[in-house]
Amino acid sequence: MKMWKSILIFIFNLCLIVKANNENERKSYIVYMGELPKDTSFLLDNHHNLLKQAFGDRGLARESRVLHSYGRSFNAFVARLLPGEADVLSRREDVISVFPNTIRQLRTTRSWDFLGMPKNVKRIPQVESDIIVGVIDTGIWIESPSFNDEGFGPPPSKWKGKCDKGVNFTKCNNKVIGAQYFNLENIAPTDRMTPADFDGHGTHTASTVAGISVPGASLYGLAKGTARGGVPSARIATYKACWEIGCTDSDILAAFDAAIADGVDVISLSVGGAARDFFDDTIAIGAFHALKKGILTSCAGGNDGPTLQTIENVAPWIFTVAASSIDRQFETDAMLGNGVQISGLSINTFEPTKKWFPLTSGSLAEAKNASDHGNSSSCDIGTLEESKVKGKIVYCLGSSGQDYTIKDLKGAGAIILADRMTDTAFSTVISATSINPKDASQIEKYIYSTKSPQAVIYKSRTVNVTAPFVTSFSSRGPQPISLNILKPDIAAPGLSILAAYSGLTTLTGNNEDNRVVKYNVESGTSMACPHAAAATAYVKSFHPDWSPAAIKSALMTTAKSMKIRPVGAELASGAGQINPRKAINPGLIYDLDFDSYISYFCKEGYNSTNIALLTGSKKYNCSSVPKAKGTDGLNYPSMHLQLNHANSSDISAVYYRTVTYVGRGKAVYKAKIRAPKGLSITVVPKILSFSQVNEKKSFRVILKGKFIRERSWFLSGSLVWSGKKPNVKSPILVYRPLFVNTY
Repeated sequence: MKMWKSILIFIFNLCLIVKANNENERKSYIVYMGELPKDTSFLLDNHHNLLKQAFGDRGLARESRVLHSYGRSFNAFVARLLPGEADVLSRREDVISVFPNTIRQLRTTRSWDFLGMPKNVKRIPQVESDIIVGVIDTGIWIESPSFNDEGFGPPPSKWKGKCDKGVNFTKCNNKVIGAQYFNLENIAPTDRMTPADFDGHGTHTASTVAGISVPGASLYGLAKGTARGGVPSARIATYKACWEIGCTDSDILAAFDAAIADGVDVISLSVGGAARDFFDDTIAIGAFHALKKGILTSCAGGNDGPTLQTIENVAPWIFTVAASSIDRQFETDAMLGNGVQISGLSINTFEPTKKWFPLTSGSLAEAKNASDHGNSSSCDIGTLEESKVKGKIVYCLGSSGQDYTIKDLKGAGAIILADRMTDTAFSTVISATSINPKDASQIEKYIYSTKSPQAVIYKSRTVNVTAPFVTSFSSRGPQPISLNILKPDIAAPGLSILAAYSGLTTLTGNNEDNRVVKYNVESGTSMACPHAAAATAYVKSFHPDWSPAAIKSALMTTAKSMKIRPVGAELASGAGQINPRKAINPGLIYDLDFDSYISYFCKEGYNSTNIALLTGSKKYNCSSVPKAKGTDGLNYPSMHLQLNHANSSDISAVYYRTVTYVGRGKAVYKAKIRAPKGLSITVVPKILSFSQVNEKKSFRVILKGKFIRERSWFLSGSLVWSGKKPNVKSPILVYRPLFVNTY
């Protein structure tokens, strides 16, 4: 499936090149103009007129035609432009940014029990039922039992959205109250122009957020239990912006435009791409306008770990989510004919059809002219002889989808030697398991020790593991855009998550796979993101008047520490794993108002013209708002410092913070510091006294010191305000760029 997706992306990009050549290299650009004007009735005409003003009456405005105008939540449009024309537009005072329309990729039960939210957790059902979660993804399979609307009343009165119809999708219901799709670049086949989910990803994420309780859910008996979302009484509005080859920036922005205006309360977006300047980034733009309407956007942090500096969706107003584990893992055992049993990782739903199968290796099954196609030991496509594979289990080096190759050659199974130790189990199209490199010698020795080697691969089983830990694939910080804001913010379950799936695709997405399932097990920060979105909605149901920053703060300061400390510490985990039950009573919150973000923009170098466009008001400029103070310029729940280069060792930073008391009665909090060797952390004042709810107190955190060890690349500490429970914890991390990779 991954191979075909790569081919589709290649073909699409080739088509764009051909189309660009046919139109004098015209390409699709997004022209972002900030806040909506007061009168939006002539917005499309205004966008056409802007092109005419920029390019005159030489017909260029017609060639540079407006493909789509965004006009429900912000002011922007998509147009086909030459690079020079894009540059001309970007220089106009009424334009904030102009950037290419690129393609982004998706970042692809028991998890809620593990997070301390059993079925009978404290809830306010009437309020939760009025919460609408917007899911921007691949659509939804509304026929799933997880979206049954029995017992739900009509949609909340604030709902302004709609329900598109199309192939395999005839109507919404009182659970899934909205469903729209966006295909501005015409990248989707005609028979897929529908809110229906042909991938499974959108159904999985939507049910993780707000699916109802469904007893007895499993994947062929694996992970059996009650499947449910974090806020099962909430409503779902789905916005399909992702297709077979990915998600275009223009479609993502259209989804935000609709979701904000429709009245959603939370947005979940499991899509990513390389970090960009905030106002050249459709996700940052959409999330900022959502923030202005009181909507927090939860985003996947990326699946490029454990490499450093790979974290995605880094704007400080986005809730950036890393993937952590729950206490369950799927192991698949292989038994060799000599009685040696080897355990590996996979999601193998197949029971063996006989006691033993012949065993061979890729090198022994080599075809003639194999070297023309790749490495036979790795079972590369075209390197194996079908007659030497048929009916056998094949031992292959390297993990790159060898089970597909062996299936195509009519093999019985595959034992795959992982390139490196991993924690992620993938679904296989035949009996297969991915083993640890340390077990390789046992298999190789056995294969060559007997004339008739044999083996059997058993169906996967569930084992308990120490958790939580950050998954190996979860992207790591530090981020390259706003250097002193720590990302990711939080971690949430994203490893082997059972949730609803689409009946319009197969278990693996492979057309030759005949397994169509109601529930599937998936891994990725795509799965972590909806957990954080649901936690956001859960806290909001108790505190409807809290700002997005307040909810984010509550979830970060009450987060649970990792049982297994990751390499890079908080660069991998953020504040820790979400703990929603604690977050409804956090004691203190780090809040942010709109002016705080304007001050931050000024500190980051944005000019007053852009800020006026962004806000829709000339009253907001860098001379009219207080100057952002401190190293980071924001009242953020974490504290972070990036030194400039590897030779940097001296540390000096100051952070200005204000906390709001949201507890009951009077309270006194004392600062407790955990500081690593070489780092001094001073808090002024060390004691905060509160006499009433919503009272605010300010303090400073001063960092001084130096890296003592020559090869140290981060120093990790924390500030904990202790008093009334729970304690209010903020991670503190200093980084210097010694390494590019953690492994």
